[in-house]
Amino acid sequence: MWWFFIFPVLLNVLFFVGGFYGIGMLTVALENWLQVSFQEDSTPLFGLEMLRDAGYYIQKVLSGFLWLFFKITFFFVFATFGGYVVIICLSPIFAILSEKTEEILLGKTYPFNPDQMMRDIVRGVLIALRNVFIETFYLILFFILGFIPLVGQFAALILFFISAYFYGFSFIDYSLERQRFSVAQSIQFMRKNKGLAIANGSVFALIMLIPIVGVTLAGFVSIVSVVAATISAQKIINQPINEV
Repeated sequence: MWWFFIFPVLLNVLFFVGGFYGIGMLTVALENWLQVSFQEDSTPLFGLEMLRDAGYYIQKVLSGFLWLFFKITFFFVFATFGGYVVIICLSPIFAILSEKTEEILLGKTYPFNPDQMMRDIVRGVLIALRNVFIETFYLILFFILGFIPLVGQFAALILFFISAYFYGFSFIDYSLERQRFSVAQSIQFMRKNKGLAIANGSVFALIMLIPIVGVTLAGFVSIVSVVAATISAQKIINQPINEV
């Protein structure tokens, strides 16, 4: 199933081309707005060529600052939530990948069902959105608690395990959905098997800690994580697994 690695490549191209193009377009739009603002405000108010030139240079400095600000914001958002962006965007691929993995392991074939596939995709996206909101709550909570002595020293480590847990949750849930687990049953399963979820999501969480290239590598790691999650889930729900 090596060909599944093609999709993270395509996703990375889409992320960076779209991201940098979007930043460029936004910067140009704001630069034009600043230019119009300075032209409208400087001439009637000052009426002096020197001040008008000063306004031109201020506009250029502000444009450069905005370009840098948007780039930093882009990388910060991706460093914080990029893992879930990858999971949501690749959700259709994960649903197919998990199904194919189970077919190889159990010899069980799943006829293509567009309705079921759409339900798998929607559920995967909803689970990812649920997890990112909960994780954001913990992120804010531990950021505040981080100012407390001693607690702050362990905050980063605790947040890592929380991230790993929710990443693993997202990867494992594709297998549970095929077993007709409801969302509530899936949550209960994860609570009983926290170690499995953390272990499965920890590699993905570690990759996300790598500056700049973390999100680039995350798509490739997620492919392996979904396969590992499918194998682990099948073992726990006591279904026989044949050696491949």
